Amino acid sequence: MTTPATTSKPAAATSRAAEIAAYGDRILAIEPTGIEPVPAGARHGKPLGLLWTWTSPNMEFATAFVGVLAVGILGLGFWPGVLALVLGTALGAVAHGFLGVVGPRFGVTQMVAGRSAFGFLGNALPAVLNALTAGIGWFAVNSVSAAYALNTLLGWPLLLCLFVVVVLQVAVACFGHNFVHSAEKYTFPVLTVVFVAAAAVILAHSHPGSATGAHAAPGAFWLAAGAAFGYAAGWTPYGADYTRYLPATTARWKTALWPAVGVFVSCAFLEVIGAASSTVLIPDGIASRLSLTGAFTYSLPGWLADLTLLAIALGGIAANALNIYSGSLSFVAIGRGLPARVNRAAVALVFGVVGTLVAWSGLSNSGTKYENFLLVISYWIGPWLGVTFLDRFLSRARSDADTAALLQDTTYRNRAAPIAMAVGTALGVWLFSNQTDYVGLVAKQYPGIGDLAFAAGFAIAVLLYLALRRVPGLVRTPVTGAPDAVAG
Repeated sequence: MTTPATTSKPAAATSRAAEIAAYGDRILAIEPTGIEPVPAGARHGKPLGLLWTWTSPNMEFATAFVGVLAVGILGLGFWPGVLALVLGTALGAVAHGFLGVVGPRFGVTQMVAGRSAFGFLGNALPAVLNALTAGIGWFAVNSVSAAYALNTLLGWPLLLCLFVVVVLQVAVACFGHNFVHSAEKYTFPVLTVVFVAAAAVILAHSHPGSATGAHAAPGAFWLAAGAAFGYAAGWTPYGADYTRYLPATTARWKTALWPAVGVFVSCAFLEVIGAASSTVLIPDGIASRLSLTGAFTYSLPGWLADLTLLAIALGGIAANALNIYSGSLSFVAIGRGLPARVNRAAVALVFGVVGTLVAWSGLSNSGTKYENFLLVISYWIGPWLGVTFLDRFLSRARSDADTAALLQDTTYRNRAAPIAMAVGTALGVWLFSNQTDYVGLVAKQYPGIGDLAFAAGFAIAVLLYLALRRVPGLVRTPVTGAPDAVAG
């Protein structure tokens, strides 16, 4: 005889699936889905939509400032700076496109998909780091740039501008998946038109030949490439968050192509314009009084400068909608035993408060802090990518059904992955970090190599993961019956 206890869980699961399916493609509705797999009945959308989802968030001043860093602060020549920016951005964009393909396959977020490599508990390491990076770090960075833009445009107090920006972006994120996608879609043409017009004027007033690179900082090329990689690769832990509602039959190459194109084109375009803006001649007496966004728009006619400042604010909000949303999903993926829906909403609000305080503290000296922040992102993302890519390659023979079961198996352990990632990150920073807060042992002796912590961390994590997978006891075979491809 079937008892109520044995029927309650299936009934609850059926009710939950029906609730998520009813969400469908509704825009003005709070997303009910947390980090559980999106059921087939709720799948919708086309991969082309990922183009504007990943273009709009990068059409903002934080992107352009990566180019300002390369030429205006690190002192690279204009064309070497362009090469460094394009190289770093391309590597980050390719990685981003590749990771998002797991979304339609399993219907899960990127951090949940990471359990395949890191195990259920070990996945807390990258999940915590991404929650802090996205929900607080990037939130603060983009809030600052948007607040400066509103301050320059409207003349309002900077702190008031910060609060206005925060309220808008938290509201977008709290609605969830469909609202975020729609917000990016409708801001895409506006931001593109405004920034293309601004780019034409900035390029016309720039003097690329004046940036000779004669006084470049040691290792400036690799520092700039690392910053550009950190910016583009900063999106990689979010990839599947925005592809998981696509039908499982969606072509994988399309799922990978459009996010990669969106990130690469938008980032490379605005970073180059940022580099060019550093060569615009501004009298010293005026330059000292301009904010970062004011210097960027200095050469623009008044009407276009105002539109560009508005676009900078709008772009910051578009970027932070993704940061808060994905940051809250990453935190929920750690596993706290609370309903995922409640966690996501609560965490988004908490991140909004904490991120605002961090942004407030960063309203001064934001240039140096931003450079360091971009490099710090790359320090942990490099090793994380190394372990993730290698594990996906080694487990390629495992069926999707077995992988889907593995992702939900709380008994699965793979201690080799978090150990490899942690050691790769620590050694990469200890030896090769090269920024104002810390210079590694190798970077001190050979400053010309720049900051190679992300590349070294990637390589160390890959080699260590290969070795540790063969150590008895580090991998606990899952109870799902999945092939032991992970254990090696």
